[in-house]
Amino acid sequence: MNIKWAEKLRKSLHGTADSLGNLCVESFHYLALFGIGGITAWAAVVTFLEMLSKGGVSVDDILLLFIYLELGAMVGIYFKTNHMPIRFLLYVAITALTRLLIGDVSHHKAPDEGLLYVCGGILLLAFSILVVRYASYRYPSSRVLDANGKEVDEGR
Repeated sequence: MNIKWAEKLRKSLHGTADSLGNLCVESFHYLALFGIGGITAWAAVVTFLEMLSKGGVSVDDILLLFIYLELGAMVGIYFKTNHMPIRFLLYVAITALTRLLIGDVSHHKAPDEGLLYVCGGILLLAFSILVVRYASYRYPSSRVLDANGKEVDEGR
């Protein structure tokens, strides 16, 4: 009889600790996402106001706004799906390298081998997106989650 009581107490403590741990992790995720989303929106507004105050817009400025847009989209997708698509990070990286490429060529010096490195990086990232898209199409995730995020066995 004592053993059953101890096992019941252990399961109860485990369930409470598991629930508390999940609450802490989810709270941290939401707090961090709100912070990242807020900072991204703030940075986009500041950049936009700076563009208005200087009276002109460069391609660098537009590409920077696209980076903010992609970061905001990533936060929004994570809120909705609880998954972070790697493709959006690759899009941000491509946009950042394109911004670097345009800024370097138009503002500074004549093109050199650094230009080839940046272009090679963009090409590598574009190829990475192709690989990720092919892999997700060819090998889709077969996990089904319930409303609590627990995996559901559908008779497989």
